[in-house]
Amino acid sequence: MAKAMILYPAIDLKDGQAVRLYKGDFAQMTVFDTDPSARAASFEAMGFGYLHIVDLDGALKGAGANLEAIAAIRARTSLPMQVGGGIRDLNAIEKTLSMGVTRVILGTIAAKQPQFVREAAKAFPGQVAVGIDAIDGMVAVEGWVETTNLAALDLARQFEDAGVAALIVTDVGRDGTKTGINIDFTGAIADAVGMDVIASGGLAGVQDIVALKARAGKPVAGAILGRALYDGLIDPIEALKAAA
Repeated sequence: MAKAMILYPAIDLKDGQAVRLYKGDFAQMTVFDTDPSARAASFEAMGFGYLHIVDLDGALKGAGANLEAIAAIRARTSLPMQVGGGIRDLNAIEKTLSMGVTRVILGTIAAKQPQFVREAAKAFPGQVAVGIDAIDGMVAVEGWVETTNLAALDLARQFEDAGVAALIVTDVGRDGTKTGINIDFTGAIADAVGMDVIASGGLAGVQDIVALKARAGKPVAGAILGRALYDGLIDPIEALKAAA
């Protein structure tokens, strides 16, 4: 029996609102909810078992710019949730986890200071995930406005024995586009490392979940549902059934 894939509905926070970007571009932003906690409660009611929350202001400026919205989400739902965006020191990790967040996602800091990830994973066992965001296979940082000369696969391998709970792998060029998950890119990273890999960026429909589960090689542990879920292109019941 194939292992179930965890589906993570995404809530991207900007100025306390739930928004979606197109390819990470703030100039191409759609506001979906002025009350993100209501959106979170609706995801729980649909039957999803986990939330993926990104503080977009935090990703650009560092530190928790949307802590009030995250606290409101925590108050409205009992779902475990992972939170990322601008978390770049141990104090920020501790503050975020103390709000009842299940695990934090380290992005920019993981690319710039991989050693910090090891320290964080040791200090907060099982509660640190790494976000690897890539443009044409190369790591993007600082809210995706800067591309490095580091290959995503090489960065992933650096965390092999770091005690990281999961890698969240995003193809930035597909994010918010509903053009389909980059299965080859995600699968190559899943096959190369021993930890759970979560696919992100461009999921277009249930067919992507089916294709991720059907690929040969190491199973992809999860997938993040963004724009397609907001636009009604994914039936939650069908998606959860495909992932089970």
